[in-house]
Amino acid sequence: MSHAHHTHEPDHRTPEPDHRTHEPHHHTSPDLSALQAEVLDLDAEVLASHIASLTDWLPLTAAPRHIVDLGAGTGAGTFALLDRFPEAHVTAVDTSAPHLQRLREKACAAGLEGRVRTVQADLDAATWPELGTPDLVWASASMHHMADPDQALRHVRELLSPTGLFALLELSGFPRFLPTGEEAALEERAHSASDRFHAEHVPHRGAEWGPKLTAAGFTIADERTLDVRIEDPGNPVIARYALAGLTRLRTTVAEGLPPEDLKALDALIAPESLIPRRDLTVRTTRQIWAARP
Repeated sequence: MSHAHHTHEPDHRTPEPDHRTHEPHHHTSPDLSALQAEVLDLDAEVLASHIASLTDWLPLTAAPRHIVDLGAGTGAGTFALLDRFPEAHVTAVDTSAPHLQRLREKACAAGLEGRVRTVQADLDAATWPELGTPDLVWASASMHHMADPDQALRHVRELLSPTGLFALLELSGFPRFLPTGEEAALEERAHSASDRFHAEHVPHRGAEWGPKLTAAGFTIADERTLDVRIEDPGNPVIARYALAGLTRLRTTVAEGLPPEDLKALDALIAPESLIPRRDLTVRTTRQIWAARP
């Protein structure tokens, strides 16, 4: 059963790339870009109805014709917005060429290539590429990756049409998957270790975005906190999402967990252990702010 919802999303340098270099020798380090793309695709699939509910919720004064998706990743927000606004075109912006290539391939497969433009760009740069004057800017799990998010928010403010809307989605942390008992306790210890890692490497995760938006010249039109809990024992995609998500989590905790916890986590995220399971849930909290210039 699914309750209210982001994406994951997910962002201008794609949510939590987690470039940890000191992996223990017994654990094969995954291809982080490919793993991130898989997480983004599964996030979009598992949370599709929740993302759609967010696009329905947006307090727009008129249907947007031009949308910019900042930190588009592999396109979770892009495709939800194209579906919600059939007259709109989306400019999808990300730093990752492979993720944008994947987004273009999905657009072609869906017959939507005429409504999507991709732009590879570093949104930490002092100047941004030409992105037009959008009616809607969507940034899902991307603003916290910016080296200077206040500068990025000012860029968005300058970019938007005077009657436009900025939708900023952020996550409180990675989803939880394990139901109860020692496994859930292990998952929490891994998240605590990952939070310590991100406090150092991604310091703007969990920032107070309301005041930042106001300081950048926005007026907040509305905001929501969305608690997601998905229980669907018959859905094998949840196990794949858990495997990808926990494997990504593993990349940040190699030095932050004691050896016995690391060994237990490695046993837990072995595909033969996790994929057959049907007792996993998806639990996460997302926040969204809708702001006008």
